[in-house]
Amino acid sequence: MMAHQQLDLTSRYRLHALRMQGLSNADIARQLGCHRSTIGRELKRNLRRGRYIPHEADMMAHARLVGARRKWHFHDWQLQLAIALIRCYWSPEQVAGWLKRHRILNISHQTLYRYVWYEQAYGGELYQRLRHSGKKRRKAYGKPDSRGVLPGKRHISERPISADNQTRFGHYEIDTVIGADDQHCIVTLVDRRSKYTQIGKLTCRKAHVTNQRLVKLIERDAMPFRTITADNGTEFHQYEEVEKSTGVPFYFCTPYHSWERGLSENTNGLIRQFLPKRTSMKDVTQRDCDRIAKMLNTRPRKSLGYRTPEEASGRR
Repeated sequence: MMAHQQLDLTSRYRLHALRMQGLSNADIARQLGCHRSTIGRELKRNLRRGRYIPHEADMMAHARLVGARRKWHFHDWQLQLAIALIRCYWSPEQVAGWLKRHRILNISHQTLYRYVWYEQAYGGELYQRLRHSGKKRRKAYGKPDSRGVLPGKRHISERPISADNQTRFGHYEIDTVIGADDQHCIVTLVDRRSKYTQIGKLTCRKAHVTNQRLVKLIERDAMPFRTITADNGTEFHQYEEVEKSTGVPFYFCTPYHSWERGLSENTNGLIRQFLPKRTSMKDVTQRDCDRIAKMLNTRPRKSLGYRTPEEASGRR
């Protein structure tokens, strides 16, 4: 009687090739030297939408084996849900937190990272959906600000206390993210409390172009804007025009103190997941910007108790 056995990756590739030739499970089993029930069980567990992909089948089998040894108790559909969320650019930590919050699965983000790296070793592409941080540049402290001095501007220290302690919605941080040609870029607005993000396309970083897009972003949002905190970039030098049009006061950080807008800096890093550095933004449209913002606003955040910015801001 033929003994039951575990298939390895080589056997799975042979199984795939024989199946493509139209052989039956029994014929495939004879070719591989295993019981036909092994083939049936393999296909039942690892077919995806009617397709059998050897390296994915091997990864799923390994995950089940390791899970059994470590007494992990989860179903295949739960693992597939976690993978689907990572494909939507959620981090393993966001996935693990969201699954736990909704009582779907209690799994650590370390386990999900191990799965991603294991998949990469077998030629998978899931790791490409993770956020990759580039080198961070630091400007020398004490350097004079070469971008000019704005008369009458409000310093961040004058900002309402509700903006600092994040007790009210509507206190935003603003920044620009430049493309490869240093002309086409985007402007970002992030609510300090809910982390809700808006993104606008700019054809250049000139102040009047930035103002036009900024006013449109503010006017299309039904939620109130209370303050906007900016750095000292020249694209914000005509901020008084925005204040006159919208009634929203601007506040400015200390020059070269990027940590005073830490949320905005972090959000820019999240956006770089979709628009990496040295990527031209010439062909990026406002629709693209809205799509990226939607993805950020519907991803759970650890700082929000794994709620999404849409949920936290009351937009959903």
